[in-house]
Amino acid sequence: MQHRSFPDTVRRIRRRRPRATAAIALFAAAVLLTGCSNDSEPGPGDAPTREPATPAASPPVTTAPAGQVFPTPTPLTALVSDPGSGNLAGLDDSRTVLTLLTPATEPPTSHQVRLPAPAAAIAAGSPGQILAATDGAILRVDAATRAVTRIPVDGDLRSVRSRPDGTLFAGTADGRVHILDRDGRLQHTVSGLVSADALALTGDTLAVLDRHQTLLTEIEPGYDRLGLALRAGTGAANLVEAPYDRVIVTDPDSGQLMVFTTEPLVLRQRYPVGSSPYALAYDRRSDTVWATCTQSNEIVGYDLSTGIPREVGRYPTVRQPNAVTVDDATGDLYIGSATEQGLQRIPADQRKRGQ
Repeated sequence: MQHRSFPDTVRRIRRRRPRATAAIALFAAAVLLTGCSNDSEPGPGDAPTREPATPAASPPVTTAPAGQVFPTPTPLTALVSDPGSGNLAGLDDSRTVLTLLTPATEPPTSHQVRLPAPAAAIAAGSPGQILAATDGAILRVDAATRAVTRIPVDGDLRSVRSRPDGTLFAGTADGRVHILDRDGRLQHTVSGLVSADALALTGDTLAVLDRHQTLLTEIEPGYDRLGLALRAGTGAANLVEAPYDRVIVTDPDSGQLMVFTTEPLVLRQRYPVGSSPYALAYDRRSDTVWATCTQSNEIVGYDLSTGIPREVGRYPTVRQPNAVTVDDATGDLYIGSATEQGLQRIPADQRKRGQ
């Protein structure tokens, strides 16, 4: 793929039938940024692209991490929580070993599962299952038995998500989004992006992050075509969904946190975080989003219940905090170090005392 310089302006992209309210909302969102472009819609091979944003390198830790730090068998580059079991799953730095952690014990007990191929991303599946996106397949890992089931999918997968009804979504390195039923049978494929690197679900709407274009695109129910799209900063890295059709995105290059809503896609909030915000987790108990800042070894929380994100906590972390998740049952925060063998826990009650 030939990479060309990416402009610093916002491009408004329309890929579906005109709808007056959507067009007005999209224009308003674009005005919130730096401007608009009237360029005609490019195809995926013609789109201006950039190298995907990466986490900033962390300095040595100079302040003791908040909460407790427990040893892990490997460094952790990704973390997810399994609401069905209350357990966590972490991906190692080689991306070939999945570590299943039981946080109810102290220290957390761990079991390792060797994956048959490197995983680009992991996500919670049906209760008790962890999904991994690999080249040519979704891997479904049973947290109790640690059995791995391979679901063949065409393409080099970069992202995976699951709906409560078992529907599977898989994004590929060449910009396709596959929609499969719970048994892995292909239902639809939506094309047109440069890459489909991360996925979020707001109700029945899918939001897709294309890191090469630093672009957020929605796919509405029906999954037959790409919907509205908006530039997401200058170097979007990660996203997470929240209630009320919200999608939160980090941009480590510009040091920003952005909050979008879908149907139609609109940029609602933008907040300067600094220190290269990277990994994201959402705490539904307090309507708070937590972002790790790898440049300063910190994690910062923002209350999203008002019109402007309000900082509600900032804590020192382990070095290179590239991964974070929230235990839905307790509200406890878990942060993984990508360079050291450590899992940090910041209990919810400790955060309340610190506010």
